[in-house]
Amino acid sequence: MSTVVTRFAPSPTGRLHLGHAYSALHARRLAEDAGGRFLLRIEDIDAARCRPEFEAGIVEDLTWLGLEWEEPVWRQSERMAVYAEALGRLEARGLLYPCFCTRKDIEREIADAGHAPHRPDGPVYPGTCRHLGAAERTARIEAGAPYAERLRMDRAMATAGSLCFTDRDAGRVAVDGTPFGDVVLARKDVPASYHLAVVVDDAAQGVTLVSRGEDLLPATHVHRLLQALMGLPEPGYAHHRLLADAAGRRYAKRDRGLTIVALRNAGHSPAEVRRMAGMG
Repeated sequence: MSTVVTRFAPSPTGRLHLGHAYSALHARRLAEDAGGRFLLRIEDIDAARCRPEFEAGIVEDLTWLGLEWEEPVWRQSERMAVYAEALGRLEARGLLYPCFCTRKDIEREIADAGHAPHRPDGPVYPGTCRHLGAAERTARIEAGAPYAERLRMDRAMATAGSLCFTDRDAGRVAVDGTPFGDVVLARKDVPASYHLAVVVDDAAQGVTLVSRGEDLLPATHVHRLLQALMGLPEPGYAHHRLLADAAGRRYAKRDRGLTIVALRNAGHSPAEVRRMAGMG
């Protein structure tokens, strides 16, 4: 029987709040209960928003809460060459295409179409650049036009065939990436998207149980598809509930009064904060 390996993978774009505390403690407990391993990974691929002081704050807060993890801590910013190689493999199979549309271009085309099916993080891309000819793509790239690398979802689904993933609560779930459209896997300002980087890193670190918020359950369809396309192992998934305030609003980094550092400065002990996060 394989060792259970879980991870907590925050982005250093602000201080951790109670929801983060729950997620980290939940992942650690899953590993401990199975006699497994718990990892910390810093998802700092978005250089425009990530800050070293927030990474230091993550380590400070988790240590104060009593969490321990295996060293070394992985950082996505140090793995750009790995992501580029993964993109190259997908591109060589004809599964990617360059998209030259700006966000405004995409929004305008969707508005003109009169109907826009939505995915969890915004409108589905309508495929504007999917059918550009090779000569036009090359000319635009050579002219220095900025572009994103998109996964051609129809071709990717046909290539991978029938797939499922297993969630601890939802059970076996059939994969359907179609509602997400042709997702972006890289941009000039962000050399690898969350979808690509998290799949590559989980496989490289031997993560066997991906513990994260239930808001990311839909994205797992894309992640399982990428795993199959790149020949990566299939982990299990544990999508947990999201903590919310009394008004039903999920905690966010803007809720500064409920950050771990604010609660600590207000005199709460680590045990009290763990109980507030529902993990006492």
